[in-house]
Amino acid sequence: MGKYGFVLVFLILFFCSAMTAQPVKMKHRHSGLSQAECPSACEYRCSNTQYKKPCLFYCQKCCFQCRCVPPGTYARKETCPCYNNWKTKRGGPKCP
Repeated sequence: MGKYGFVLVFLILFFCSAMTAQPVKMKHRHSGLSQAECPSACEYRCSNTQYKKPCLFYCQKCCFQCRCVPPGTYARKETCPCYNNWKTKRGGPKCP
């Protein structure tokens, strides 16, 4: 079999193990979003609310302005300061 046979067996085993490996799941990216990425980020952010249309409207408005959507479907706004600090005229939160 020689040294080339050993290399061939090693390469076959390497490629077989690479094909069966689980893909690495990327961490949710919530800041530095482009305007094209805002709708999908807001779709996830508003996925658990019963007020879907207003949530999507304000989330996208905030995302376009702040380029950030907090991770998850609720809370954790402190990860996006602009999103967290944007208030309505009455002083309530503007962004969902």
